[in-house]
Amino acid sequence: MSFKPNLSRRQMLARSGAGFGLLALAELLTPPAAAHAEPDRAAQPYAVRPPHFPARAKRCIFLYMPGGPSQIDLLDPKPRLTEDNGKPLPFEKPKLERTKTGNLLASPWKFARHGAAGIEVSELLPGLASRIDDVCVIRSMVADNINHTGAALQMNTGEQAFSRPALGSWLVYGLGTENQNLPGFVVVSPAAVFQGAQLWASSFLPSAYQGTLVRDLKNPIANLRDPSGDLARQRAKLDALRSLNDIHKRNLAFDGELDARIASFELAFRMQREAPEAFDISRESEATHKLYGTDNPATELYGRQCLLARRLVERGVRFVQLFDAPANNVWDHHSGLRENLPKRCQAVDQPITALLIDLKSRGLLDDTLVLWGGEFGRTPTAQGDNGREHHPFGFTMWMAGGGIKGGMVHGATDDFGWHAVQNKVHVHDLHATILHLMGFDHEKLTYRYSGRDYRLTDVHGHVVQQILT
Repeated sequence: MSFKPNLSRRQMLARSGAGFGLLALAELLTPPAAAHAEPDRAAQPYAVRPPHFPARAKRCIFLYMPGGPSQIDLLDPKPRLTEDNGKPLPFEKPKLERTKTGNLLASPWKFARHGAAGIEVSELLPGLASRIDDVCVIRSMVADNINHTGAALQMNTGEQAFSRPALGSWLVYGLGTENQNLPGFVVVSPAAVFQGAQLWASSFLPSAYQGTLVRDLKNPIANLRDPSGDLARQRAKLDALRSLNDIHKRNLAFDGELDARIASFELAFRMQREAPEAFDISRESEATHKLYGTDNPATELYGRQCLLARRLVERGVRFVQLFDAPANNVWDHHSGLRENLPKRCQAVDQPITALLIDLKSRGLLDDTLVLWGGEFGRTPTAQGDNGREHHPFGFTMWMAGGGIKGGMVHGATDDFGWHAVQNKVHVHDLHATILHLMGFDHEKLTYRYSGRDYRLTDVHGHVVQQILT
């Protein structure tokens, strides 16, 4: 008796194994042009890719102040604190309290109104005050963690406890970078900070998207030059290495680390032509160095960082993050507030002001997003008699350029500066807004990992439309 199959091969693929066989068939039948419409990430991880919609910002500079700047003393004045200085906070503090703080502590510094909108800025930031019409001050930031480790992770990666890709990694993953001869994501941190490399790591994204760390501004990229100086021979070595790696990959289902290593070799080779010039701030004029304060010991370090940031974004680097880090957590003023906060402000105010001026004069501020802040703020109550504790319940950051409305204040804290009470902006909202300005729907910029789609904002976040042009 002969057997006649009742199912064609196509029917069998559709009905067996929940139809998964058709997935392979679809791959085989896909036209080559459609299958490879986007540049291959393994071979070209930094290739420019289109955003979801037209972007208002092409690049981003994050001016990061590790430790938590005191909003009460800088950008969120509270007359009520002056009136009630030394008195107890007149309402119950949140149960989340790191260490017990004392009574209310008024700011020792004066505030004055600046710009067309009359935004109040502390006397500690005269340079920023002079550019306040370019700046949107967000006084209603909130975060979820009261410790540096978790709060710094959340501000930089969106997640408090686990390793996740950094903001810069997401942007370079989504957009690529405009200059294939330079890294897409550069981090400048002269000293180590809490959580360190996790703040600029690519986590489960391909390793090519992690930040390139610069510690020594005088020798920013170590071992960049080939001692032999023979580029043709070096090119031949890299071609041979790529061939061997390609042979090795044939027996592997997927090896993102190997792809990233190959890409890093190629990038390093290309960087030999352009990086020495891009990172060499000595090529700038004497007037430019004076503008940034690199000729003054008090402002030299952050001045060099800000000048380098301008040179990098001008040359197509997508994301630059500058840590104010002559030492670890220099904005963490549990004590010595009156002595140390003015020093930090003096160190960064002129360089940051110069950066805003320089970007604007070159026509770069319109499509360069500049962000300033730390992982949280400081309490309006005193720690000891000359310090403030960590404060994630209502703190201040500012943004400028790249689609941001300048000369405005968004949100508010209560009369004592404890809680954000008007137009709260969570860290997830901040990230959603940054992605939006760079051309992304934050809910759709995802990466499949370990069985689910991850995104920078997790399952949260709303774009802060009120601050956009």
